[in-house]
Amino acid sequence: MIDPGQIFTEDNSLEWQQVDAGVSRKIMSYTPELMLVKVRFEQDAVGYLHQHPHLQMSYVATGKFEVQIGEEKRILQTGDVFFAPSAVTHGVTCLEAGLLIDVFNPAREDFIG
Repeated sequence: MIDPGQIFTEDNSLEWQQVDAGVSRKIMSYTPELMLVKVRFEQDAVGYLHQHPHLQMSYVATGKFEVQIGEEKRILQTGDVFFAPSAVTHGVTCLEAGLLIDVFNPAREDFIG
């Protein structure tokens, strides 16, 4: 685990944490106000529908995902971005193995402890 507010984080200094079947994450850096997390998905893995009070933006670094925000679904792939507003149900299904870069405001305390 990294120290909050760490200025530099080397990817190879962190281990992947298994989150669910086919889904793992690395918390790359965070402060109380902001958090950046890598989330790796195997093909057909699911980030189940959920909601939280945090603002979330996610960048599709690699792969292809069916993304649901509220009632709307889109297919997104490498280079695309989605925004999940506070308290709006959202989730993903991985269509081609990939990596999401998630940014949260404020930090997800439930990820840290």
